[in-house]
Amino acid sequence: MLLHTELQVFMLIFLAYRELASPMLKMSIILCTTSQNYSMKQSISDNARKVYLKRAAVCIVSGGLDSICTAAYVSRIKNFDIYMINFSYGQRATNESSVAKKFATRLGAKDYRFVDINFMKDLYSRTNALTDETSELPSSFRHNIVVPIRNAIFITIATAWALSIGAKMVCYGAHIGDHHYPDCRPVFVRSISKSLTLADLDSIKEKSREKVRIWCPAISGIDKSGLLKMGFQILGDTIFKTWSCYSNGVKRRGETQNRHCGVCESCINRKNAFKKTGIEDMTPYEI
Repeated sequence: MLLHTELQVFMLIFLAYRELASPMLKMSIILCTTSQNYSMKQSISDNARKVYLKRAAVCIVSGGLDSICTAAYVSRIKNFDIYMINFSYGQRATNESSVAKKFATRLGAKDYRFVDINFMKDLYSRTNALTDETSELPSSFRHNIVVPIRNAIFITIATAWALSIGAKMVCYGAHIGDHHYPDCRPVFVRSISKSLTLADLDSIKEKSREKVRIWCPAISGIDKSGLLKMGFQILGDTIFKTWSCYSNGVKRRGETQNRHCGVCESCINRKNAFKKTGIEDMTPYEI
């Protein structure tokens, strides 16, 4: 038969799951109601932590339209607590990071991390136009704007963070229109998800760490315009403060915000997405 104190514990657990207040607070109450059975208390404590983080997601953000809309969707529509992470990898658009940080505040991110891996610029050398300032930025897709395994690097680091905090998902902004980029395709996402699970399989099996799912809009068949619609519904006009340009754009005297160049491939894609959705594009462009 169950001890009286154990019955109290189970009753409190039942009531805790029915209420909307903080699960951590309720589990703390439970632990304080009994001084017996240390193993039971430890189990409840572990479960409390999992309940608290069961809807946590690490969102990789550049400050651009796609990644910010994805973070907004995961936070406001999917109801995840979001932890946002931004990378500086030697890209020409250095102002991306400041934009990403501002949106972390706007979206109420539980934490924001800036990761400096600028040494990658030297490793990349002149392989791509996004880190090599001597290369011309194209107005349509060319292979010289593919940064070698960039998303694979970002996802791996973000997953290490997710495993450390108990988050169950890592997401980034790749949509079905990004099929030109190998590390944006669903087949890549599924593959790296499996590989990263294998990389920490023992910890996952013994339940000391959570299995992490990698997700992006492309997995759900969402295109750029569809992502934009969802983001605009959540963010409103603040969406025009995202940064898509491959460069730092153009600074005009008397203006507080840099203008997008308006002619690089990313700017063109941004313009087309707004046009397709019928949302008036209030983004400042130079051209």
